[in-house]
Amino acid sequence: MSPPRSCGTVCPVHVYLIVAATVWGIAGGLLLPRAAYRLAVEAGRPWTADCPSGHPLPAGPRGWLGPARCARCAAAGPGAEPYGMGYGAALACALGCAALGVAVGAHPELVVWLLLMPVGVLLTRIDLLVFRLPDVLTLPALAATGVLLGVAALLPGHDGSWLRALIAAAVLGLVYLLLFFVNPAGMGFGDVKLAPTLGFVLGWYGWPVVFTGTFAGFALGAVAGIVLIASRRANRKTALPFGPFMLLGTLGALLFLA
Repeated sequence: MSPPRSCGTVCPVHVYLIVAATVWGIAGGLLLPRAAYRLAVEAGRPWTADCPSGHPLPAGPRGWLGPARCARCAAAGPGAEPYGMGYGAALACALGCAALGVAVGAHPELVVWLLLMPVGVLLTRIDLLVFRLPDVLTLPALAATGVLLGVAALLPGHDGSWLRALIAAAVLGLVYLLLFFVNPAGMGFGDVKLAPTLGFVLGWYGWPVVFTGTFAGFALGAVAGIVLIASRRANRKTALPFGPFMLLGTLGALLFLA
């Protein structure tokens, strides 16, 4: 299933779509650093409520969404350093959203992918820091993806199958659950909870995309492990966060096969 790539030579609508997707990525990424800082805690610990200097973070949405800096620390002097992701999240989201705009085109499911992009960047950051994919992100992402793709399936111009996506979500969740029981040391339960969401995304386009995206995640993880071992930065027993590779494999399948 391939979306239209052009309207004659250059499609102005597609260009505007890519620009809008990029702007969304920048805006969404700029809201992530504070959430990443607060959610990047070990399992069993409460979410971080203070900045590194001990100042309480604001209540409500302002305490979760926004740049990684403390207003009270900044007011204390120019030497105050921001914490967290800085502008890296905005750059990652902008690049990812722009690439999705190019690959997917003007189909209603593109809105779902663009909404998921900041969540994926946030999950990647947290998993890299503390080897954890919080339920507060993975479970709502699963529910929202299923509902939003259901809405997309009702709109004209959609380029996928909601029923197949639902089946793929169940299958991929079961596969990861079995892998978790077979080797719990090699896969976290957060990966199991993330898998159905990625199954929804990949299954929307077909079973070859499901296979490719899933295989790509494992392949990327294996390559990263080999590189780290070869560079003596890890050994065979060193744990690696697998969530980022799952997400990258899914993104790659969307960009090249959707």
